[in-house]
Amino acid sequence: MSTEYAAVIPFRPEPSEVKAAEQAVIGAALLDPAQIPALAAQLGDPGVFYHLAHETVWRAITRMAASGERPVDPMLLAEVLRGQGDLGRIGGPGYLHTCIQATPTAANGEYYAEIVRVAAERRRINTATSRLAHMAGDDQTDLDAVRTAALAALADLASGETWLDPVPLGSHGALPTFPVKALPGWVGAYVEAVAEFTQTPADMAATMSLAALSTAAGGRVNVEIRPGWREQSNLYLVCAMPPASRKSDVFAFMTGPVYRIEDELRAEARARIIEAETAKETALAEVEALMAKARKNPDLDRAHLVAEISGARMLADEIVVPPSPRLTLSGDITPETVTHQLGVHRCLAALSPEGDLFDSIVGRYSSKPNLGVFLQAHKGERLQADRITREQPTVDKPALTIGVTPQPAVLQELGAAPGARDRGLLARFLYSLPPSNLGYRKIRTTPVPEPVATTYDVRLSALLRALTALDEPIVVTMTEAADLAVEKLQEKFEVQLRPDEPLAHIKDWAGKLVGHIARIAVLLHLADQVGGDWRAPVEAGTVDRAAEIAEYYTAHTLAVFDLIAADPATEDAHALLQWLQRPKKDGTHRTHIKAHDAVASSRRFKKVVDVEPALALLEQHGWLRTDQPPASSQRGRPQAVTYRVHPALSTPADANPLT
Repeated sequence: MSTEYAAVIPFRPEPSEVKAAEQAVIGAALLDPAQIPALAAQLGDPGVFYHLAHETVWRAITRMAASGERPVDPMLLAEVLRGQGDLGRIGGPGYLHTCIQATPTAANGEYYAEIVRVAAERRRINTATSRLAHMAGDDQTDLDAVRTAALAALADLASGETWLDPVPLGSHGALPTFPVKALPGWVGAYVEAVAEFTQTPADMAATMSLAALSTAAGGRVNVEIRPGWREQSNLYLVCAMPPASRKSDVFAFMTGPVYRIEDELRAEARARIIEAETAKETALAEVEALMAKARKNPDLDRAHLVAEISGARMLADEIVVPPSPRLTLSGDITPETVTHQLGVHRCLAALSPEGDLFDSIVGRYSSKPNLGVFLQAHKGERLQADRITREQPTVDKPALTIGVTPQPAVLQELGAAPGARDRGLLARFLYSLPPSNLGYRKIRTTPVPEPVATTYDVRLSALLRALTALDEPIVVTMTEAADLAVEKLQEKFEVQLRPDEPLAHIKDWAGKLVGHIARIAVLLHLADQVGGDWRAPVEAGTVDRAAEIAEYYTAHTLAVFDLIAADPATEDAHALLQWLQRPKKDGTHRTHIKAHDAVASSRRFKKVVDVEPALALLEQHGWLRTDQPPASSQRGRPQAVTYRVHPALSTPADANPLT
């Protein structure tokens, strides 16, 4: 299955030559921008592209060509796509070069465009006839409704306007694959080898590799972006995959060194622990002996005896029995056990190939969710931890790493948990939602090469050893160039938080994005410098690589928030779809709307700015199309945008398989 589509999107068969032709059209435009007007005329509406990623790229190309403000080339096009939040969605800058390489010759651009247009026309006819056949075969559908739909379909086909099947809300198309090349070489090589051997998306192995690095560094190394701004290096990571996706196998490959080093540290500490336990027991026995002496001999000098017993007790209290070293949480992971164990160890990881941790978070085994420890341990906020041996000590800078691979349905349960969105728990995770390879896997695969596996094991083990041996957390700074790179990212994402921008409806998550980039950057830096000077400042290039990884997680997070309906725009979009499907008072359906019409449709919208995120979401999913108003030389307020409505919404709801 193509990795350009998330697992939640129904599979649609597609001839390979159509994808190749679409790539060639884009490649021809980038190789010879003078062809763009002719290609645009040949294609007509950008909706003719089968792949949403290709449609997104083509829209950006035509806008650049129409404005004439800058030339159309891969580098500038990537900047435009990055600025509008779509670069990660289309597969990153490397995918633009993939399209160029897929173009045999730019001179045949119009020929490739004709293939794309004809394929779209055939899909349109097939969709229309299939929908009519479905309606006609349903005895519950009124015959007049069938006739009306048939006439509307014929008129639509005669108009020549191409509408593809919209993507149902709760699904997302054109999700990028993990940028493995942004990882350190030894990590990326192992990720690719594990993905090939297990026939799983590289996204899963890559996400768990970051969890392994976070287990080593989280809470032990902090990064200072600039004076006054520090971030810890622990991450909350979740890669959602359906059942039978070999999650346990990938998990074992990527986290194996973590558990082995944990076992070795425990074995090495055993003698010290036994010695300390023996010394403490001996000291306590001496105290007990003195107490027994006092009880048996009431005539002894009480003041002297009290002083002697107090001294012995103080000596016993000074003997500290070190806890058995622990890197991970295991067994019954409840908020109470997490709090207790963080009080003992301060830096821990909750790693699991399943979603059992989320069962505790959402309160399945208690009356209500207990989110506090998971909120505080991400940021390193002071934590009050109950311990059996002392009275409620505070834990400074607790650091919890989370790395899990649950089923997508578990994320929906997490999104529905009271307080998960409002209190900021959902905003702390980096989400991955790759497609499943089930049904498309190779039967016989190449085992992970021994040198690749050995290098991963040796270097991750060295990092775990070096960082867990630190007595106190250390701070790694950033170079001036890296600081400037972070500043540019701040400026970029700040704009995207505005009401009409791509990240407006997930402000809580996006507001932490630059901090996550800094955390990823220091993990990449530490992994780059295994065996070198890992205390050196983080370079700007490392920040760029972290930003590329963050773009991947941003695209997937948008899909996840859509899937779990945790974002208000999705709920608003569902409400608009229901309104659009209802006929007007005269029995006809809406074919065009404006934003103020949508505002008037429901009391949930107070003004145009409230409805714009939902309209944008419906447009992204193919339910609406924007008709830009013609340019006018007259001054004053610009004309309102008109949206064309997908013909499928004119079909009765009970006969429309899309809704």
